[in-house]
Amino acid sequence: MAQQSALPTIGFLSSGSPRAFAKFLTAFQQGLTETGFVEGRNVSLVYRWAEGHFDELDKLAAELAARPVDLIAATGGLSSALAAKKATQTIPIVAVLGFDPVKVGLAASFNRPGGNFTGTTIITTEMAPKRLSLLYELDPGINKIAVLVNPAASADAETTNVINAATSTGRAWVALRAGSENELEAAFATAVREGVRGLVMTADPLFMARRAKLVALAESYKLPVVYPFREFVDAGGLMRYGPSLQAAYRVAGIYAGRILKGAKASEMPIEAPTTFEFVLNLKTAKAMGLAISAQLLALVDETVE
Repeated sequence: MAQQSALPTIGFLSSGSPRAFAKFLTAFQQGLTETGFVEGRNVSLVYRWAEGHFDELDKLAAELAARPVDLIAATGGLSSALAAKKATQTIPIVAVLGFDPVKVGLAASFNRPGGNFTGTTIITTEMAPKRLSLLYELDPGINKIAVLVNPAASADAETTNVINAATSTGRAWVALRAGSENELEAAFATAVREGVRGLVMTADPLFMARRAKLVALAESYKLPVVYPFREFVDAGGLMRYGPSLQAAYRVAGIYAGRILKGAKASEMPIEAPTTFEFVLNLKTAKAMGLAISAQLLALVDETVE
């Protein structure tokens, strides 16, 4: 157990910011509460936020491991999980992932991850081709798409999945990179200049933090975008497909509580989602002058008006 505090201590590592990830932190704390732990009462949380500076994650993870903490919650993407794993081979790690942890070598298997690692994955990288197909369903005439990626993030798998899916249909594609807020508008301007008619947004803490700006850019440029998370649609985005990110954080909190009670991370199955939602913002579609077909509406789980 950690020595600096009488309470068990969780190191919460995130590549994002407290403001942008507030609702996800709340979901994590909810999961902890469900296992009997309340911050400040019988568990302490120490926070390290990278604020989108991925190159800081190794240092922040090392700081948590050196305290030491009893557990590290690695959140906000692959980079956080890799940094935590690099920092310690002994302190339990509970990660919120967007990819297959077995493919990247973080876990031996989903059922028995092994080592000091477990968590939950929303497999957003695997959902990228499905999101692309929804753009084509929205407008079968789309002949060129773009995928927006933060070059500082580890999003190669998701980007590759989109590109491969576009290539398999014979349609053209372009990869757009934006690693700062100033580069977001330039990316959209480039997309329109190059004749892009639909965009797939990868999962990234920077994009999540700047979702209001991204949604406004999409509407300004009249560019249909499919997003990875519900929060973009709530901010006025056109559509999203995938599982609930909040639910994943809640599960991570439950896992953290179980480990504090003695469970071994190596023996806790990595949880993957079983339900996926297609949410369509009809108000945004109307504002962008998009015609929604009956076929697309038949696929929708929820509409926002």
